[in-house]
Amino acid sequence: MAPTPASPPEVLHAPLVVEFPFTRSLGPVQSAFLTGLRERTVIGVRTEAGDVLVPPVEYDPATAAELRELVEVGATGTVTTWAWNPEPRAGQPLTTPFAWVLVRLDGADTALLHALDAPGPEAVRTGLRVRIRWAAERSGAITDIACFEPYESDPATEHRPHDGRFDEPVTGIVAPARLDYTYSPGRAQTRYLQGLSERRTVGERCPSCTKVYVPPRGACPTCGVATTDQVEVGPRGTVTTYCIVNIKAKGLAIEVPYVYAHIALDGAGLALHGRIAGIPYDEVRMGLRVEPVWSEDGRYPDHYRPTGEPDADYDTYKELL
Repeated sequence: MAPTPASPPEVLHAPLVVEFPFTRSLGPVQSAFLTGLRERTVIGVRTEAGDVLVPPVEYDPATAAELRELVEVGATGTVTTWAWNPEPRAGQPLTTPFAWVLVRLDGADTALLHALDAPGPEAVRTGLRVRIRWAAERSGAITDIACFEPYESDPATEHRPHDGRFDEPVTGIVAPARLDYTYSPGRAQTRYLQGLSERRTVGERCPSCTKVYVPPRGACPTCGVATTDQVEVGPRGTVTTYCIVNIKAKGLAIEVPYVYAHIALDGAGLALHGRIAGIPYDEVRMGLRVEPVWSEDGRYPDHYRPTGEPDADYDTYKELL
């Protein structure tokens, strides 16, 4: 009687947040645009063909010529297209349902994306006349426009030159970037993570080229075939190459300098990343034999330390650099 095959492991999943502040400096055009918003003034830029772009750009999208001719456009405009947002998310312009709209401001030839405060989708249409609702407190950011609101007025095409000069101009911005999602490593990496919880490192062998991938990917990226044959590798390995880190990472309780290395575990077909400790940073070298030191909860190697073995011969790991 054939043995009953083991049931596949439950695939792991967990919430994951990727968040960082995006900091950038501003050139004269973007500086004038954002500073203008702080002062309740909308500024665009004229292209070589005479079109007025809002938001402005620093180079002509058609000719790549540098653009510097600034013009002031109106705070009223026309909806060119829209989409209803029934469930606003955190950080969006409004907390109640609203419409995302593209608005061509009077005097502009392009449209600006923002939110429209409307009681429902039936109140929104292409061609709707709107105006800017300015934020009560403004700092020189796109959020200085709190939103648009319906406003009956006749379209205007007038615009006037602007020198872009303001007191205390905005010269840089910090825009927080955040992505919330649920991450699932898949079956192959689920088995890999479950192996780590048992202080084992498990890869998968390609049935075609026989390379053992650690961490496993479920398929061989070279041969394009599934990898289902599990192989335990290590725990010892060889430093193939490394770098010395001299900049302390925020929230990381590791003193600099320290070494981060590629480590080819015995039996693996490619190297993985790991921190080297237990040896002065300037004594780490290619070919150094190392072994894992597990975290207190035993879920992953905290770092690798020298085993005391002789260094590996270069020919044994040169294909894994």
